Amino acid sequence: MRIILLRHGQSLGNVDELAYCRIPDHALPLTATGEDQARAAGPTIKGLVGDGPVAAYVSPYQRTHRTFDLLGIEAERIVTEPRVREQDWGNLQDPVQQEVLKHQRHAFGHFFFRLPNGESGADVDDRVAAFLDGLEVRMHKDETHPKTVLVVSHGLTIRLLCRRLFGWSIDLFESLSNVDTCENRVLDHDGSGWRLDRPFDQWRDSPDGTVQHPA
Repeated sequence: MRIILLRHGQSLGNVDELAYCRIPDHALPLTATGEDQARAAGPTIKGLVGDGPVAAYVSPYQRTHRTFDLLGIEAERIVTEPRVREQDWGNLQDPVQQEVLKHQRHAFGHFFFRLPNGESGADVDDRVAAFLDGLEVRMHKDETHPKTVLVVSHGLTIRLLCRRLFGWSIDLFESLSNVDTCENRVLDHDGSGWRLDRPFDQWRDSPDGTVQHPA
């Protein structure tokens, strides 16, 4: 079994933080660069999917759906999956408050800090856990469900998907960087457990000394 995790291409919010004050997060489009990234990622993802059937679970945000469309993947199942959406930052944000919240979040920790009218990382962790539980049951027990899955999601959500799957500590999660836009990670199940194809970049050692799951 295989799960391919792909972050969306570069979005307007990645290059213009004030865009969040004008446009709801879910409606932010890809930039021209992001569209090019998604097209360029198509052959790589097709190679990882192989010749067999694939099920695609796509965050309901505009930038993730557009990324999936530009990949050119012919999936047997395409599911819009709200549980793999971006962390909810609330509604339209004041730019000054947004900057204050970012500093508070960095100081407090991305996992536990709850954004006003939004989510904490722990909230996202809960919903990705529910998603993974259902997905693993379908992949293991439903003979009609493809054994290869593509998840098109967001940076923090992808880190938390791996945290839940491998049981990583919160300290380790906090020390890892998001994958770049249109970058992927591949999870393969060898019959005894899941394996990650390569580690996430790490901006500091984990305070508790734990390390990423070996490939």
